[in-house]
Order: sequence, then C-alpha cells, then structure tokens
Amino acid sequence: MQREHTDVNVKPRERFLTLDTATTVMAAALMNGRELLGESNVYGERNHSVHVITELERLLNEEGLTRDDVDGIAVGVGPGSYTGIRIAVTAAKTLAWAWGGIPVTSISTLHALAWGGWNRGIEMKGQEDKNESVHNGSSGAQAADWIVPVLDARRGQVYTGLFAVNTVDDVENPQRLEPDAIRLMTAWTDDLLQRLEALPSEERPPVIWLVGETTVHAETAERLRAWSELRIVPYELEGRWVGRLGADKLLRQEHDELHTLVPNYTQLAEAEANLLRQR
Repeated sequence: MQREHTDVNVKPRERFLTLDTATTVMAAALMNGRELLGESNVYGERNHSVHVITELERLLNEEGLTRDDVDGIAVGVGPGSYTGIRIAVTAAKTLAWAWGGIPVTSISTLHALAWGGWNRGIEMKGQEDKNESVHNGSSGAQAADWIVPVLDARRGQVYTGLFAVNTVDDVENPQRLEPDAIRLMTAWTDDLLQRLEALPSEERPPVIWLVGETTVHAETAERLRAWSELRIVPYELEGRWVGRLGADKLLRQEHDELHTLVPNYTQLAEAEANLLRQR
C-alpha cells in the first residue's frame, strides 16, 4: 500500500537512506538531515546483491524506524564496477517506487571517495597538520588543496576526477574541478601537471591528495611532487560520506527522475582509447 505524501515544500524531508555499491565496499548510511544515525560498510568483492536489502533494513531497525519513516534515497551512480553500480541503482529505484514514490537522488561515487579519503588523510596527520595544510579556512589568502580520487580500472586506467577543498573542517564537501571519467593514469597525470604549470604560483594547491585505490598508481602520481606536496592515502569508501553527500542533495531538493536515473559508466576519451589499443 502506498503511503500518502505531503508536499515537499511543506513537510521537511529529513530521514534518508543512502547506498553505494560501485567499489569493493557496500557503503550505506541512515541520515537524519546531515546527522549520521547509522552506517554499514560490508566488504564483498563487489558481490553486494546479497547484502543490500538486509543492511538497509538493519539500519532502519536499529533506530526503531520503518520504511514509512524514509523521506528520500540517495544512490551512488559510479563510476566504478559495472555490476556493482547496477546493484545499487536498481535497488534504490525499486525501493523508491515500492515505498510510494519517495524522492531519489544520484551522487558521484568519486565525490564521496574524495571527501572520505581527504578526511582519512587529515585524521592520519592529526589536528595540527590539518590546520597547517588546509589554508583558506582561516585566512582565505592561499589556494585550496586538490583531491584526486582514484579507483583502479585495470590496464593503466583509473576512474577519477578532481576536487578542491579549502576549509579547515569537514562541514563543506569538496568542490568539483573536473568531471568524473575513466582515464589513463599517465595521461591524467600529464594533464594535472600542465594545469599546475599554467597556474600562478599563489593559485597552486599546497597539497595534492591522492586517495582511494592508490597502490597501483602511486608511482605515476609521484611526478606531481614537482609542483605541490603529494599525500597518498589508501582509502575504501565509507557509508558516512555517501550519507553526507546524499543528504546535502536531498535537503536541497535536488531529485532525479526515477525512470531515467542510470549509472555513470563513463568511457575513455577517443584519443586515450586509441593509445590503449596501440599497446
């Protein structure tokens, strides 16, 4: 039975389920506005279909809530594992429809990875280093740090994007500088180096954070040290950052059309694809 809905402009929509299965972790969260009520991080080597519904139900049950208390769903649409992305998107669309057509919104897996990886790096360095390495929050006089999230896509490729962060705390999520895409890591590093070289010295990022599945690609990224300090942070996605990113969009009432919501599979640019075929 479908529940009756109140106009979104009248009734605050505060309780959200969020889900991402594009990586090796099934990352989910239950949010009350921007407050984290609970999270789930299940490691399943991208075999997440067996965990999705049970973990979402567990999150609700632990807070004494039911599906009727859910006011929106946010789902990671990748890029990442083709099979993994489809699991989350299908689950989110099915639940949103079955629960009376509640709002659904898409979020970038890489955006959540960037936010979480940066915070993990800050935690590793401690509060003192946090205040020193992220500058704009106090004086506004220096450039923002860059965050480069990476997920290994094999054959020298990565799912990646580029974000900037310029606050001394984690209240504001990283701002996007380049779109998500699958790229050759060598070519992507070249692009970043060219961008760095073209910037005035005062606009170059003091620190570049490489976060995510960094092991295979750290050596290539070392060239970025020519212009900025490079910090490499191996990191696996956590539900809380999927939750915060999704809650931000849902609170702004940025909803996707349920029937046209699709995964972001991404493709190599033609020049990079040609280069890869020549190898």
